[in-house]
Amino acid sequence: MHEIQPAAPYECPYCGEPGETVLDLSEGDHNFIEDCHVCCRPIEFHLETDGEQWDLDVRAEND
Repeated sequence: MHEIQPAAPYECPYCGEPGETVLDLSEGDHNFIEDCHVCCRPIEFHLETDGEQWDLDVRAEND
């Protein structure tokens, strides 16, 4: 069975540029880092999920 991976919009905490990341809800709660596609600085994401509902927190690396 293929699980749907929702796309989540966010705003870069450094430059304010809007972006979008794909969420893997099958992993449960987890953290991941992606670089901003504009300013290339690392963005920390904290995903909390029960596999269906989710909440995404976006932070600068040193916050």
